[in-house]
Amino acid sequence: MQYHFNDIEAKWQKYWAENQTFKASNHSDKPKYYVLDMFPYPSGAGLHVGHPLGYIASDIYARYKRHKGFNVLHPQGYDSFGLPAEQYAIQTGQHPAITTETNIKTYRRQLDQIGFSFDWSREVRTSNPEYYKWTQWIFIQLFESYYCNNDNKSKHISELISVFEAEGNENVNVACDDNIEVFSAAAWNSFTQKEQEEILLKYRLTYLAETEVNWCPALGTVLANDEIVNGVSERGGHPVVRKKMTQWSMRISAYAERLLQGLDTIDWTDSLKESQRNWIGKSVGASVTFNVNDHDEVIAVFTTRPDTIFGVSFMTLAPEHELVQKITTPEQKEAVDAYIQATAKRSERERMADVKTISGVFTGAYAEHPFSKEPIPIWIGDYVLAGYGTGAVMAVPCGDQRDYDFAKHFNIAIPNIFEGVDISEEAYASKDNVKIANSDFLNGMNYKKASKRAIYELEQLGQGEGKTNYRLRDAVFSRQRYWGEPFPVYYVNGMPQMIDKAHLPITLPEVEKYLPTETGEPPLGRADVWAWDTTTNTVVSNNKIDNKTIHPLELNTMPGWAGSSWYFFSYMEEKNKRGEDFAGKDALNYWENVDLYIGGSEHATGHLLYSRFWVKFLKDRGFVNVEEPFKKLINQGMILGTSAFVYREDGTNTYLSQGLTKGKKVLPIHVKVQYVNASDELDIEGLKNDGEFGEDFKDAEFILEDGVYKVGREVEKMSKSKYNVVNPDAICAQYGADSLRLYEMFLGPLEQAKPWNTAGITGVHGFLKKLWKLYVGENGLNVTDTAPTKDNLKTLHKTIKKVEEDIENFSFNTSVSTFMIAVNELTTQKCTSKEVLEPLLVLISPYAPHIAEELYSQLENEGSIATAPFPKFEASHLVESSKNYPISFNGKMRFTLELPMDMSKEEIEKTVMAHEKTIAQLDGRTPKKVIVVPGKIVNIVG
Repeated sequence: MQYHFNDIEAKWQKYWAENQTFKASNHSDKPKYYVLDMFPYPSGAGLHVGHPLGYIASDIYARYKRHKGFNVLHPQGYDSFGLPAEQYAIQTGQHPAITTETNIKTYRRQLDQIGFSFDWSREVRTSNPEYYKWTQWIFIQLFESYYCNNDNKSKHISELISVFEAEGNENVNVACDDNIEVFSAAAWNSFTQKEQEEILLKYRLTYLAETEVNWCPALGTVLANDEIVNGVSERGGHPVVRKKMTQWSMRISAYAERLLQGLDTIDWTDSLKESQRNWIGKSVGASVTFNVNDHDEVIAVFTTRPDTIFGVSFMTLAPEHELVQKITTPEQKEAVDAYIQATAKRSERERMADVKTISGVFTGAYAEHPFSKEPIPIWIGDYVLAGYGTGAVMAVPCGDQRDYDFAKHFNIAIPNIFEGVDISEEAYASKDNVKIANSDFLNGMNYKKASKRAIYELEQLGQGEGKTNYRLRDAVFSRQRYWGEPFPVYYVNGMPQMIDKAHLPITLPEVEKYLPTETGEPPLGRADVWAWDTTTNTVVSNNKIDNKTIHPLELNTMPGWAGSSWYFFSYMEEKNKRGEDFAGKDALNYWENVDLYIGGSEHATGHLLYSRFWVKFLKDRGFVNVEEPFKKLINQGMILGTSAFVYREDGTNTYLSQGLTKGKKVLPIHVKVQYVNASDELDIEGLKNDGEFGEDFKDAEFILEDGVYKVGREVEKMSKSKYNVVNPDAICAQYGADSLRLYEMFLGPLEQAKPWNTAGITGVHGFLKKLWKLYVGENGLNVTDTAPTKDNLKTLHKTIKKVEEDIENFSFNTSVSTFMIAVNELTTQKCTSKEVLEPLLVLISPYAPHIAEELYSQLENEGSIATAPFPKFEASHLVESSKNYPISFNGKMRFTLELPMDMSKEEIEKTVMAHEKTIAQLDGRTPKKVIVVPGKIVNIVG
C-alpha cells in the first residue's frame, strides 16, 4: 500500500470538520489551557510558507496539551480591518467588505489544508458589526472613566464629578492634562454644561485634543510611528509630514507604572520586556520652570540631572512647541518658520534615530535662570520632540554629549560645573565619582546630595519639584480612513456625546468614494446618511442636521489596534452565546487569560502594549478578573526567502549572467523564484511570458554562461515585492501538509530567523514515507500483537522522554530529528509490536497529524488520535539489565559475551573462563592473570 498523502490529508481534514474534533467546552472537569496565535490580517496575496511557522508551533503545543488531558481552547479569526483593503477600494471602487470576504475565504482554505486544530466555531472578525459593537462599547467605557492616582485604578467619571461638585479640583490626585486651572466647588457648579464637558475631557481616559500627528497626504490618514519606515509610509512608501490635528487619544500614560510592574509577573522573553520598558521609559528627576524674558510665559522642562542646573547655557524647544510662535523675535521669524517647515517632513522616529546631524535655529528670545537670573538663549532643534516630556530641554553641554555638540556647532558657551574634570574635548556624562563646582550652594556636593538640594531650592522658589517621568505618550486613536470601526460619537455644540449601548453597533455607512473629501474631511464625510437622531436613536440623512435633535456623527474611524486589544476575550465565549456582553462572566472566569501566545516581536510596542493597557482598564472597572492578557509569550522567528536577481547592464536592455558581472556596472533586479531551478538557472522563456511583468523582459537580451543564465541569490525577508514568496498550496500539493509542518519545524529553533529552501523538504517527506513503511507493507498492515523486545521499548521510551522535553521547551526542531532516529532504529529492529508502534503515533501526531490519524485508525482504534493519552515515560526501559562485554586476549578483542549487569567480578571471570570460545583461544595454556572491570571489559593476559 502506497502513502497517498493528498487523499489521507483530505480525509482527515473532512473528519475533523464534520466531527468538530477541536471544539472546546466552557464546562469541563479537565484543567483548561488556552493557546492563541496573533490573528492574521487577510491580505489579497494569501499565505506564504513563512506565515504558518508560528501557527504550526502553537498547533503542536495545543495538540500536545490535549494528549496530556487538558481542555484546550485554540481558536482563530481575522484582524480584518486594514489599510490594504481600503487602498484596493480606492483603486477599484470595490467595497472593502467584499475584498476582505474574498481574502478570508483564501486564508481559510489555506489554513484548513495545513491541518490546524483550530476551534473555528469561535471565529472572530474585527470588521463584523456584531464584534465591533463591543469595541465601540469599550471605547465608551474608557470615555466614561478617569484614573485615580490615590487608588491606582480607573473609576467611573461620575465619582470625579461628585468630587468637583463638593470640593472642586484643588485636592484631586488623578491623571489629567497639564496646566489645568484650579476651580472651587462653587465655580464648578456655576459652569455651563459645555464648560463642564470641556473640563472633563482633560480627565477622561479617552479624550479629544489637538496633537502632533504623522500625516500622510497620499493615503489621506494619520499613521502610527510603527507604520512609518525611513520617513515614508510603510504601505506604499509615501511621504509623511508632522501636523497638528484634533484627534481622539487614549490616556495610556496613566497606566505607565502598572505596565512596567506587570512585566515582572508574566513569562515573556527578556528582550521583549526590555522593548516595553524602554518604550515606557521611566526616569526619576525634577520638573523645572524657566520664566521667559519680556513675555508672560514659562518653559517647563523635565531633567534627570537637577544637580547640573547651574550648567545650563541654552534651552532647546521642539520646533512644534506652542511657545515658538509666541516668543520668536521678528528678526528670527523667517529662519524659524523655514526650519519648522523642514522639520515637518521628518517623522519622529527619523529625528530620534539621526544622532549625527546637528541643526537648529535661535528664536531671538531668552529665558531667565531660576537661581542666577542670567539670560539663557532659547533655540529650537529637531532632536527635541513635542510629544516627549514637555517638548523642551534645559541644555547642559558640559554634561550631555548632544548638548555639547550643539553648543560647539553654534558657538554657545559651555560652562564647566564638574570639579577637576576636563571638558575640552567632550562632555562628562557620568554622575559617579564627581563633585559639583561653580554652582553656588551646590558646590562640593555629589550627585545625590546636589539633586536633593536643587529640588528643595526649586520648590522654595515655586519653580520646580521632584518628579517621575515616563517616555510613554498617550496613544492617538483616530484614523482618517473608511475601513475601520466607526466611533459611537455624535457632537452637540462641538462637544462629543456617547451613543447608548442599546443602539450599538453604529455601522459603517455607504460612501461614493473611499477617499477624503475635497475639503480634507475623512472618507465618512462623503456619506449622505451619517447623522444621529436623538429622538429615534437612529442614523439619518445629513441634510436633516438641525443641531437640536439631529447632530453630526464622528467622521474618523478607530485605528487597527482597537479590535486586536480585546479579541482574546471574545474567543472565550461560544459564538451562539455572544450578544449580551463582550463575553459571559462564566466564560471569562473559566478561561481567565491566554496561557500561551505566539506571534511576531514587531508588535512589542504596539498591539502587545495596547492590549495590556485595555485589560488593566477592564479589570479596574470590574469587567474582567485578570490584570494581564497573555501569561506566556513566544516570538517566532522569520522564515526568510531566497531571492533571485538578474543583472541589467547599465544603460542597456541586456542582462548578464551572474558570473559575467565582474567589473561591469549592473543593476540587480528581482525576478520571481518560480522561474529559477535548484541549480540557480533561469527559465528565460517563462520569465518573458509572465503575465505580471513579462513585458519588462520581452525584448531583453540575456547573455549566457556555459549555455545557461545563472541568477544571483540573496537571503531576504519573504515578501511579494521581492518575488521570493513560496506558496504553501504548491508545497501541500507536491509533498503534503505533514511534510510542510515537519519541515518548518526542522528548519531551526522557533525563535530564530531561517532561510527557506524548497529542495530541503524532500528529506522530511522521505522520512514520512519511511514511517508509513514501518506500519504498512506491500501486503497490508505490518503491525502485530507481538511482545516488544527490550530494544523496541528502549527506542520508544527514549523517544517519549526527548519529545516531551522538547515540546515543553518549544525545541520543536530537535523533536523531528528524534522521530527520524526512532523510525530508523525500529526499522532496523524489524519492530512490528503494536505496544510500541501505537504510542509512537501519539508522539508524532502533534507534528504530522494526518498520517498519525490514518495509521492510528488502521490499528483499529475508534475516533481521533487527538485525545489519545500521551505515552508515559518509564525510565526502567533505559536502564541496561545486561552488558555485552568485549572479551580480549592480550588486549585484542576476540569475541563478545552478554552477561547480567548485576553479576559479581568472580562470577564474570568464572563464566568467561568456562566459555567454549575462551577454552579454544587458550588452547590448553594457563593465563597469567584475568582482568575484569565490571560493566566494561574482560582482558585475559598470557
